[in-house]
Amino acid sequence: MDYVVRGIAGNGSIRVFSARTTGLVSKAAEVHGLYPVAAAALGRVLTAAGMMAVDMKNSDNVLSIIVKGSGPLGNIVSVAKVDGTIKGYVDNPQLDMPLNEKGKLDVGKAVGRDGKITVIKDLGLKEPYVGQTDLVSGEIGEDIANYFWVSEQQPSAVALGVIVNPDLTIKAAGGYIIQPMPDADPDVIASLERKLTELPPVSALINQDHTPEQIMDLLLGEFDLKLLDSTTLEFKCDCNRERLERVILGMGKEELSDIINNEGQAELVCHYCNTKYHFNKEELEALLRLAMQR
Repeated sequence: MDYVVRGIAGNGSIRVFSARTTGLVSKAAEVHGLYPVAAAALGRVLTAAGMMAVDMKNSDNVLSIIVKGSGPLGNIVSVAKVDGTIKGYVDNPQLDMPLNEKGKLDVGKAVGRDGKITVIKDLGLKEPYVGQTDLVSGEIGEDIANYFWVSEQQPSAVALGVIVNPDLTIKAAGGYIIQPMPDADPDVIASLERKLTELPPVSALINQDHTPEQIMDLLLGEFDLKLLDSTTLEFKCDCNRERLERVILGMGKEELSDIINNEGQAELVCHYCNTKYHFNKEELEALLRLAMQR
């Protein structure tokens, strides 16, 4: 089961999130036919979005992350809800790239270092909160950490990882976010920084069957770690036929008439889950009549 755990340490002066996302990244890889570097990139963004979303207050809040780099992977988009449901896609899911000089998936080059990361928080207010910062490496974890620092003035350590099997299935995926508050003990932070350099990558820990709680304990167990709550995570799209009907209505009367006259049908595909929705001529004509009444 995939889930994220929230906790505090250092007498409440450090916040920590830890997640296992192997299953949901596997589902994303299956749905989108992801090649390894695309799976690693999208998996990291999905994991970050899942951890960030559960920190919002209300059940109807929604968090989106959009990574738009200069590399061949194109846009990476993830949308996560407080209940742990996450969806996402990448523009070029079947990008094939050589490994980097360390023999690892070259996510940074695939994403590209020139670009932006945008975080949108729909908190149910008149306008959503939008924060945007420059990409610093394209590796996603460092970019999320830079977003926290620049946009929210919150120092953060962010680790995100995905291991892809040779047969393109997902072997392990997960991550953690650690955020010291202004009153955090400098000695605790120094100890934590040492541990961050000594620990194996988070994907390796997940692959070794460490739970999110155990990863938290490795990082902060000696500093009065307290677990607050956990939320199940799932790759799940909330698209439906009614939503796609609204998309068709949004095309406008002229474009809809052209489709009816020239094509006689329409097929829309959801970006997030690749579900296809077919509309025959009669259904399109009914939508056109509805559009004419507006």
